[in-house]
Amino acid sequence: MKKTFLVILMTLASTLALAADPSEFVVKPASKATLDQIRTGGYVLYMRHGSTDSSRPDRAPQVDLNDCSTQRPLTEEGRKLAVRLGEYLRKAAIPLNDIHSSPLCRAKESAQAAFGDRFKIEVNLMYSGNMTSEEKQPTVRKTRELLSAPVKAGSNRLIVAHAPNLMDLLGYFPKPEGTIAVFRPLNGEGFEYIASILPDQWPDLLK
Repeated sequence: MKKTFLVILMTLASTLALAADPSEFVVKPASKATLDQIRTGGYVLYMRHGSTDSSRPDRAPQVDLNDCSTQRPLTEEGRKLAVRLGEYLRKAAIPLNDIHSSPLCRAKESAQAAFGDRFKIEVNLMYSGNMTSEEKQPTVRKTRELLSAPVKAGSNRLIVAHAPNLMDLLGYFPKPEGTIAVFRPLNGEGFEYIASILPDQWPDLLK
């Protein structure tokens, strides 16, 4: 009975997440104290990929993961932004041990620009904006799993993915591109949103 109730509860939570209202989510700006927290490890950083060319949308449903021409691309500024984000994290002395990327080119290229080859591709971090509610479920589950799972002591997990994925999970559409949202895993039983770091906040945070 207890297991059945838990399954029902998880299903209900997933349904509510997909219907979440973004107007109810309160974005918390990061501070220098936020960086101090992350330096100790145990957090998850969700990074939205670099700036993209919105005039060239994904060719859904014919997106080919092996053909970047079928996907919305990074701009040159988007690549430079990803490079800067990696540099900011290193300058801030944020330890990263576990880096995951969406399989779409804009996410992989952002991860590569920021962190070199230190990332794993996770197919279930796909962009969910073109999916039906049913199709989104694996993405929602994987995103929740990566935000909730314990992190290796003294380090942090980082995810490079898409805004709609967080929107589906908790009603938060992080913007602009390049925003990093910070979460604290709760021993595999969920997660707590801590704050968001906008791309143009970094210079002040690092002073």
